[in-house]
Amino acid sequence: MPGFESFGDAERKEVQDVLDSGVLMRYGFDGMRNGHWKAKELEQALQEKLGVKHAQLVSSGTAAVSIALASAGIGAGDEVIMPTFTFVASFEAIMMLGAVPVLVDIDDTLTLDPKAVEAAVTPKTKAIMPVHMCGSMANLSALKTICDTRNLILIEDSSQATGATYQGKPLGSIGDLGCLSLDFVKIITCGEGGAVLTNNEKYALHADHFSDHGHDHKGNDRGAETHPFLGYNFRISELNAAVGLAQLRRLDDFVSIQKKNYNIIREMLSQVPEITFRSVPEGGEESYSFLSFFLPDLEIARKASAALKEAGVDGCFHYYDNNWHFIRKWEHLRDLKTLYPISSEVKEGLKYLKTKTFEQSDNYIGRNISCLIKLSWTEDEVKQRAESMVKAITSVLK
Repeated sequence: MPGFESFGDAERKEVQDVLDSGVLMRYGFDGMRNGHWKAKELEQALQEKLGVKHAQLVSSGTAAVSIALASAGIGAGDEVIMPTFTFVASFEAIMMLGAVPVLVDIDDTLTLDPKAVEAAVTPKTKAIMPVHMCGSMANLSALKTICDTRNLILIEDSSQATGATYQGKPLGSIGDLGCLSLDFVKIITCGEGGAVLTNNEKYALHADHFSDHGHDHKGNDRGAETHPFLGYNFRISELNAAVGLAQLRRLDDFVSIQKKNYNIIREMLSQVPEITFRSVPEGGEESYSFLSFFLPDLEIARKASAALKEAGVDGCFHYYDNNWHFIRKWEHLRDLKTLYPISSEVKEGLKYLKTKTFEQSDNYIGRNISCLIKLSWTEDEVKQRAESMVKAITSVLK
């Protein structure tokens, strides 16, 4: 994901503004700032760009998920349905609140299978959390119907799909709450950071307070603020927000360049009959940060992955054997390897992972390869890359 690929004068100017003011913290020190409030500016810009009433900047995408859950009152023993294909942060953020991650199968969108979600709902279920992996989205209409029918909260983790849309709306703006990651390897970056998005006034107020030790942020004397409830420190710094502010202004350009490069490679790969592409739900448009496709079986996908590396084609991921993104390698979750005692609710709630299998997910991830799309490629480099990909993949299909 390309944010880290492109820094320039715009980012330097915003960061220099912060350094010149001498105030790196997002709250307080009003008199020293010379009117510079980068976190507030970025929150306003996110609201306008992504079509939400409220955006709360925080320290990471992982923090954003935990804050979103806490803002909706989800905690000890509550179940949150999430996909088997994501980043480990998804279950970490749920468990941080004492809630139980309930992993269910994905389908050919590489995101939550609504049928598997429906089957996983229990009386303890409080939220469904699709993770829009590799630039595309879950079937949000189907998931929203389940939530509306069962009185559940829909929380979008759009960390890998900023810039994508579903039925004309930006991802992250469709659920009750949305979460973004703005770390170094996301579509736009703050270096480190995240955001909680919502149209719900109560959730927005909760996120604002909870992310800063419970401060109510009333008035301009930080020491006089009250604490309506307990909170923690998930603040973003002004330096990080400054970088993100400049990056957000470039989001449309990033997506446009990615789309052009994506289409060149996809058109070339389409000539290989054995390749099929991930499904994008009707009305959805990807952020084009990855091109994801399927090969006939696991053995061929493994061979193709090795052939791509040997051909010098970087950034093509076969997640079946990846330690960080698929349930198959999450032994530390299955075995609850932690530094501190886990609550009895979580221990009991995660017992299912000892015996649960995910054949459907294995099938899709085992056959899938997801290749990043860079901003920095020239058109000739993209075409050469596409040719190399076709050659490497066809070599293992013979």
